[in-house]
This record gives sequence, structure tokens and C-alpha cells, in this order.
Amino acid sequence: MASSSSSSSSSLRAQHSALLSAFQSSSADPKSLGSQLTKLKIALTQQGLLAPRPDDPSLSKDDLLLARDVLEVGAFWSIRVKDVRGFERYMDLLRVFYTDLSAQLPPSSNHEPLLGLTLLRLLASNAIAQFHLILETLPPSLLSSSPYLQHPVHLERCLMEGSYSKVWRSRAQVPREEYRYFVEELMGTIRGEIASCEEKAYSSLPMRDAATLLFFESAGEVSKFAAERGWQINPSTQTVHFTPQQQQQQGNQLDPKRAMIASNLQFARELESIV
Repeated sequence: MASSSSSSSSSLRAQHSALLSAFQSSSADPKSLGSQLTKLKIALTQQGLLAPRPDDPSLSKDDLLLARDVLEVGAFWSIRVKDVRGFERYMDLLRVFYTDLSAQLPPSSNHEPLLGLTLLRLLASNAIAQFHLILETLPPSLLSSSPYLQHPVHLERCLMEGSYSKVWRSRAQVPREEYRYFVEELMGTIRGEIASCEEKAYSSLPMRDAATLLFFESAGEVSKFAAERGWQINPSTQTVHFTPQQQQQQGNQLDPKRAMIASNLQFARELESIV
């Protein structure tokens, strides 16, 4: 039995090393990584390490660290393959390592990046209450010192101020590559809000103005977005026309939204001229 246990542990460590090597490679194949993770999770389950009990004396510190490593790689990998639900499942499994086992294990260098990604996910899905609930549980010193946490906090502040251009520019200022995915998702949420205002405030807009307001860099992106929203584009005049069903509000109810759109558009034009 001892020999079998030793062999199993040796195999697990070999798989763990192979996973880390593949994950750190710039040419890593996502499908291959996914297959490696699946095999490792099965092995961890068999040894009681996938969801360990904090009071289990049979689990060594080294085994727990290995399991944490695997789950952290899985969380990052999920973002790389755009599997948000997978990311959430990995974070659920990691919770016991970051909380119940925190006294037994040294801090993980991946904890803050993954926590920041969790905050970004909540922002992107407009779950602001949950976002603030997590913030309230974190030490102020950590929030002020960690670039991984400062990033989502800064973006949330920009959202509250309506400074969408700062959110747009933050795509080039992510503390880790995986953050870019959720920033793009957040921009999708922002575009939906802006589009709703445009539909209520205008019957049509020049395509160039629509692109500026929606932070698109090409006519093709505007066309694709317009098709998703059911907008019509006149190719000869390069004008975006909003459908009648999206223009139910009349009269003075439109004025505040029209003024806001006009103000934002003027600001965007001035910003372009400065840059």
C-alpha cells in the first residue's frame, strides 16, 4: 500500500510539473492544457485534495500547495478560453485554500490577481452590490497597495463618474493579460448603456459619431453592433437609423438624454483633437 501511495504521489507531481511548464509556455495549446487539468482534477479528487477538509491530518502541506497550484492555473486558463462559469467554479474550489487553510499554507502570489479578476467579473456583469460586498471584507492596506485590486477599484470609480473613455483606455494598462478579457466585457456593458441612450435620444446619427460614442475603431465594428441592436445603416449617407420601436419616448422626455449624448460627443471630439 505504501508503494502504491508513493507511486500515485510521484505521478501527481509529474503531472503538476508538466502543467506548470505548459501553462508558462507562450505556445501552450489551450485544449492540451484543458486535458491536463481534467486529469489532474481526477487525481486530486482521488487523493482528497480537490476539496480538502481543513482538519484532515493525512494531507500534507506540500500536497495542499500542489492542489492550490493546479486550481489557480485552472482559474487563469478558464479566462484565457473565455469560460467564465469555469472560472467561477475554480474560484469556489480555491476558497477553502484562501480562507480555511490560510493558517496552514503560505500566501499565494496568485491570490491577489485572481481576486482582482473576480472583482472585474462582477463589474462586467453589473453586479455592483456584490463588488462592494467583497471590497468591504478586504483590508484597506491591501486595497491601496495591490495593483491587481486597484485596477478594478479604479474602473468602478470611472463608471460611477461616467468617465467611459478612461475605462476604454484602461485596456492598455492591465496588470495581467487575463484582465483584458473582463475589461472588454465591461466595455460591452457600457456600450449597451450608451446605445440605449442613443436609441431614446435620436432617430439617427452619422456613423462616425456613433462609432465615437460607442468606442469603436472601425465601420465594421459599428455595422456588427448595429445588426445586433436591430439598427439600420444607410450606406450612401453613412448614417445609423434606430428602429421606430426604440423611439417610444417623445417631447421633453428626450431632452435630457439628447443633451447628455451631445455633451459626451463634443467631449469625445475634443479629446480626439487633443490626442
